[in-house]
Amino acid sequence: MQTHETGQATGLNRNAIGLWSLVFFVLATNGPLTGLVGVAPTAILLGNGIGLPSSYLVAGIVYLLFCVGFVAMSRYIHNTGAFYAYISTGLGRPMGTAAAFLAIVAYGGLQMSCYGMIGFFLSLALEETGIHVAWWVASIVIACIVQPLSSRNVALNGKTLGILMSIEVITLIVFDLAVIGDGGGPESFSTASFTVDAFLSPGVGAVFAFVASSFIGIETTAIYAEEARDPTRTIPRATYISVVLITALLVLSSWLLIVSYGPSQAVAVAEQNPGTMWFDTAARVAGHWLSLLMNALLITSLFSIVLSLQNTLSRYLYALGREQVFLPFFSRLHPRHKTPHVASFVLAVVNIILLTAFGLAAIDPMTGVLPLGSAPAALGILSVQVLTSLAVICFFQRDKRHTNIWQRLIAPLLSLSAMSTGVFLIATHMELLTGGIEFLNTAIPIGLILVAAYGILVALWLRRYRPQRYAKLANASLDT
Repeated sequence: MQTHETGQATGLNRNAIGLWSLVFFVLATNGPLTGLVGVAPTAILLGNGIGLPSSYLVAGIVYLLFCVGFVAMSRYIHNTGAFYAYISTGLGRPMGTAAAFLAIVAYGGLQMSCYGMIGFFLSLALEETGIHVAWWVASIVIACIVQPLSSRNVALNGKTLGILMSIEVITLIVFDLAVIGDGGGPESFSTASFTVDAFLSPGVGAVFAFVASSFIGIETTAIYAEEARDPTRTIPRATYISVVLITALLVLSSWLLIVSYGPSQAVAVAEQNPGTMWFDTAARVAGHWLSLLMNALLITSLFSIVLSLQNTLSRYLYALGREQVFLPFFSRLHPRHKTPHVASFVLAVVNIILLTAFGLAAIDPMTGVLPLGSAPAALGILSVQVLTSLAVICFFQRDKRHTNIWQRLIAPLLSLSAMSTGVFLIATHMELLTGGIEFLNTAIPIGLILVAAYGILVALWLRRYRPQRYAKLANASLDT
């Protein structure tokens, strides 16, 4: 087998990341505590109510199906551009370039929405100590911490996120055990959340607009392919472990939250106190200390997300800069840490400028910044995942390699169908993500289409006027 590796030529820090560091990077990107505490009550209220745990379970199964083809293809492609490289190889460079620009906009939107949230909650926490700091100033301080940390050795990032994610996961497990130890709720351990009627209750279509965001960082394992130890083995393992862990945490914790109030009362509680639903239960079943800990960890969880996304985005920009699809200086690496520090620095500057603009314009972080960022993130990344499933099918259709029909066709086709349905549901329920801002309901889908079209045009221009450069796009990493 002849292998063409991009990592050695580019100087990325090879063999720097192990299996569990990859898992922690995925967990950090998805932020299970943030997803549960910040999103689950709203999903219960606006989605299918007590059927939320079964919705998480269905989504987890869909992503496990997605992983079958994704992992099979990861054995042959090692490129920090991840989905960009996969789609370019399977569907052609124009579609791959379109997907890359979509991913950058989507991840950038998600990071900005998380900066809005962390600034909001950090400002509230400081307010309780008598320190008044505007939310956007707090966000800028976080951005200034994230940038140098993301430019350090990637192994250090993995260890940092590993500590934060371990505390976060342990806290959720403590919450779950406390509810179990308390005997459940007024209706004991009701399994009503897992009935067909609960899952298919009104709002089942809308709920996936929230659920999809909880699995948005699955690509993270492949993004570190050039820096992972034995990527052919560690990436598949890390991907499956991450999906199973995320699904288990989401399903079990959301179910026990509903159980703690009783299925007949959970929706009413979510309507009255969505922001304190988790904290009230934690204080009741374990004590005020757990409520305070979860509140504090919400901030560290958001910090983990913005740090992980900083790494993801800088590597996407690095991959495009390296192949001169985008600004070439993004391909510059830190002389010591071998990280894309220039791309990371530019991202930090852009984020600081945007946060300053939002702050001066008095835009609310939760009702303004959050929908502006989260809506394109959910729709954009799921669209890229749809293209990836299709790319897997096309890639193995040309050469079956060492795969069976389940890996190269059936599982990718099932995930393609399910995720395409998810794209439709999110696009038709955009008002849930935008907070009902009418203009954004149409502007965001149209904007993402224009971003994809721009990526296609860039690739077509390169094919016509820079054919040698075009021929190298996402091609140097293919194992033959």
